[in-house]
Amino acid sequence: MPSRSRGAHGWYNPRMRDFDQLFQALDQSSFRRQFRLEGKELDYLLGKGLAIILEHAAGFIEQRLAPANPPNDGRQTPMRNHPVFIAQHATATCCRGCLQKWHGIPKGRELRKDEKRYALGVIERWLARQAQMAAGGNDLPRSSAEASHNA
Repeated sequence: MPSRSRGAHGWYNPRMRDFDQLFQALDQSSFRRQFRLEGKELDYLLGKGLAIILEHAAGFIEQRLAPANPPNDGRQTPMRNHPVFIAQHATATCCRGCLQKWHGIPKGRELRKDEKRYALGVIERWLARQAQMAAGGNDLPRSSAEASHNA
C-alpha cells in the first residue's frame, strides 16, 4: 500500500505512487531501464550540479507537462541533449499519457502543485541515482521531495 504522504499544505493524492514501488516497477520495464546518463548529459549534470538541473526540470514540467493539453503531447520531450529529458523518459514523466499510466495523474486537466512536486521528486531521485552511480557509490541520497512524499 502506498505511503500516505502529506506535504506542508496537507496534500495527498492516493494515485501518485510511493517512490520505492515506482522505481521497482520502472526497473521491470525493458524500455525504461535502458536509459542511463552518459557522455555530455552526465558531464552537464555533474558540472552544473543537481540543484541547477532541478531548476531546469521544474521549468520543463511547467512548460511541457503542466498544461491540461500540452502541445505535441506524447512527443514533446526529446530523447537526448539534456539530463532531464533522459530522466523523464526513464521515469515515465515525459508526457501526460505516461504520467497517467505510470503515476495515476489524469490527463486533460492542469497539473496541481503537489503533482508538479511529485514529478520533480521522481526526476530528482533518478538523477541523484545516476550521479551516485557515476561517482561509484551505492547509497541513494534521499531528496527533500522524496522524503516528504514517502513520509
